[in-house]
Amino acid sequence: MNADQGLFVPLVLGIIEGLTEFLPVSSTGHLLLAGHFFGLTQPATFIVLIQLGAILAVLTIYFAKLGVLIRDALTGKAYAWHFALAVVIACLPAVIIGVLFREYIQQVIYESPLVICISLLIGGVVLLIVDRMPKPVRYDDIYTFPWHLALVVGLFQVLSLIPGVSRSGSTVVGAMLFGASKRSAAEFTFFIALPIMAGAFGYDLYKSRELIDMSLGLNIAIGFAASFVVGALVVKYLLDFVSRHGFAPFAWWRIAVGGAGLIAILAFGL
Repeated sequence: MNADQGLFVPLVLGIIEGLTEFLPVSSTGHLLLAGHFFGLTQPATFIVLIQLGAILAVLTIYFAKLGVLIRDALTGKAYAWHFALAVVIACLPAVIIGVLFREYIQQVIYESPLVICISLLIGGVVLLIVDRMPKPVRYDDIYTFPWHLALVVGLFQVLSLIPGVSRSGSTVVGAMLFGASKRSAAEFTFFIALPIMAGAFGYDLYKSRELIDMSLGLNIAIGFAASFVVGALVVKYLLDFVSRHGFAPFAWWRIAVGGAGLIAILAFGL
C-alpha cells in the first residue's frame, strides 16, 4: 500500500463514520463491511477512537444548549438535574455490558460480516414497522423524559453492541415504542451519545495505548477530523429531516445494504 492509499483509507472511513454515527444505520456495521468487501481496513481500536470526532460534532452544534443545562444544574434547576439523571440512567446498561464483553465483541462479533448483514436487515424491517406504526405521542420534550423511559432506552442501547444493530437506531426504536415523538427520540440519542462515546473512547484508548504507534495515530487523526466535519453536518440537519420524512429512508437503506451483503456472502462467498 503506498502512502496515498494509506491516507485515503482512514479518510474514507472517517467520512463513513461521520455520515452514519447519528443515523439509525449502524456506523460500526458500515465501517466493518467497508473493510470486508472493499479492503478498507483499520484495527478495531481505530473504529472506536474516531468516534470522538462525532462527539465533538454534537458538542459544536449543541454547545449553547449544553451551556444552559450546566448553568441551570449549578443553580439548582430541577429540570436540569432530572435530565442529567435520565442521561446517566440511559447510559449505564451499555457501559456495564460493554466493559464486561469488550474483548468478545471486538474479537469475535466484529469479525462476522454475516452477523452484521443480518442485523442491518432485521433492524431495517423493525425500524420500518415502528416508523409506520400508529403510536400515541406522550413525550415530546427530552428534558421531561421520565426515568423509566430513559431506562428503556438504555436497555435498547445494549443491543447496539452488536455491530449492525445501530446505537441511534436501537435507542430511537425503544423511545418511540414507549411514547416519544420521532424528533425527541432522535434528539435524546444525541445527548446520550456524548457520555457513551466519550467513555468508550477513553476506555479503549487506555486498553490499546501500547498498540498505537505513529502510523496508527496519524490514521486516527485523519479519521477523527473527517468524522467531525461530516458528523457536524449530519447533526445540524438530521432532526428537521426526521420531522419531515420519519425514519423510513434509513430503514430502506439498512435493508438494501444488509440484503446486498447477504447475497454477496451466501451466493458468491465474498
